[in-house]
Amino acid sequence: MPERRTVALVTLGCARNEVDSEELAGRLAADGWELVEDASDADVAVVNTCGFVEAAKKDSVDALLEANDLKDHGRTQAVVAVGCMAERYGKDLAEALPEADGVLGFDDYADISDRLQTILNGGIHASHTPRDRRKLLPISPAERQDAAVALPGHAQEIAPAPADLPEGLAPVSGPRAPLRRRLGTSPVASVKLASGCDRRCSFCAIPSFRGSFISRRPSDVLGETRWLAEQGVKEVMLVSENNTSYGKDLGDIRLLESLLPELAAVDGIERIRVSYLQPAEMRPGLIDVLTSTPKVAPYFDLSFQHSAPGVLRAMRRFGDTDRFLELLDTIRSKAPEAGARSNFIVGFPGETEADVAELERFLTGARLDAIGVFGYSDEDGTEAVGYENKLDEDTIAERLAHISQLAEELTSQRAEERVGETLQVLVESVESEDDGPVAIGRAAHQAPETDGQVVFTTREGLVPGLMVEAKAVGTEGVDLVAEHHTFAEAAR
Repeated sequence: MPERRTVALVTLGCARNEVDSEELAGRLAADGWELVEDASDADVAVVNTCGFVEAAKKDSVDALLEANDLKDHGRTQAVVAVGCMAERYGKDLAEALPEADGVLGFDDYADISDRLQTILNGGIHASHTPRDRRKLLPISPAERQDAAVALPGHAQEIAPAPADLPEGLAPVSGPRAPLRRRLGTSPVASVKLASGCDRRCSFCAIPSFRGSFISRRPSDVLGETRWLAEQGVKEVMLVSENNTSYGKDLGDIRLLESLLPELAAVDGIERIRVSYLQPAEMRPGLIDVLTSTPKVAPYFDLSFQHSAPGVLRAMRRFGDTDRFLELLDTIRSKAPEAGARSNFIVGFPGETEADVAELERFLTGARLDAIGVFGYSDEDGTEAVGYENKLDEDTIAERLAHISQLAEELTSQRAEERVGETLQVLVESVESEDDGPVAIGRAAHQAPETDGQVVFTTREGLVPGLMVEAKAVGTEGVDLVAEHHTFAEAAR
């Protein structure tokens, strides 16, 4: 009987990382590893790190140190870093953080089982030297599809799977089909639409360690969505660094418009959500599909970042307050109930008080459902590191606090505007608390993790995975309080 090997995956960062963790889980399960939820019950704790901004990197280091502490009083024998921070810093991270028994890059994912076994046996796997992954793919998008480059979440290089795959693994139906194991029971799951980014925003290091943009083939996305539906998933969220570019390397920049109705038609799927949209790349046809296709959420996760023209140009981005407001008006003219959210950076080098006032003007007129605000910080390898006119930390902190407070007030007001709306709500959890039973869900304008949620007035008749019609009757900050119609009708 083979020796029992246990592994726990600790995932930090965005939904893209969650997909990558489930690919790693699939590979490990297929090779006989037993997946456990608690790192203290695992022989190996694998921490899928985030390398986006300074705060995220600190969280990743803290998670690795916390996992390392388990080696003193638990089953855990090894702690391994994977993910964006591990890929971005490689051997530099290994040298700076000896508590990690291994630092594995994206190129190690295909051999993750062997890598972990080597480390568990006391061996050493030499960490990679960091490199710019944009240089691994051809400059021409049309030439990228057949390039032999590791693309986490795509799993396009796996060998044919054995006939006796463990229960819960995605079946391999072709050479590019993903091997994936779900790590939870949520009725919501993300699917990678693409990887990498061709944009060159001056503040962002992501393309350097995620590489240039490359789309997954529609058949792969459809196949994975069908499998998720078989696993009980009701909502699929399409993720990548830039979904508006989907298909450009496949010869059809409008491929997303034709793919969305096909995904929405998959049996068992109740909602398709698209995230990570670039305002400068929004097309009338894409807006039409997002606002009119049954089961496709009229949801717009638009990466504005700022609205003052001078700051946007310094960021290597396009647009301004009036053009962004016009885009939102166009969307709402087609779907008044459409959800919209965005993230913003304050304190960018050279940002003036007038620029901040312009951002306030945009936020006040935009009526966004969710707003994320970040203070600027230098990121290794980005153009903005060399910019002059850097703002001091106190000024950045003051602007961050000011805009964050404004964002909180505006999103609460936007939630109040939705009182009285009829919502299609996916129930995500039903549980009891000290003050009574609680049922939580999300409406079409609310994405997981980043946005608000719907709190039901009763749990009666609700189970996770059920899509119900509900009426918003109140608010709790950005959250909506709702009465679902089945209960309301029974009460009458």
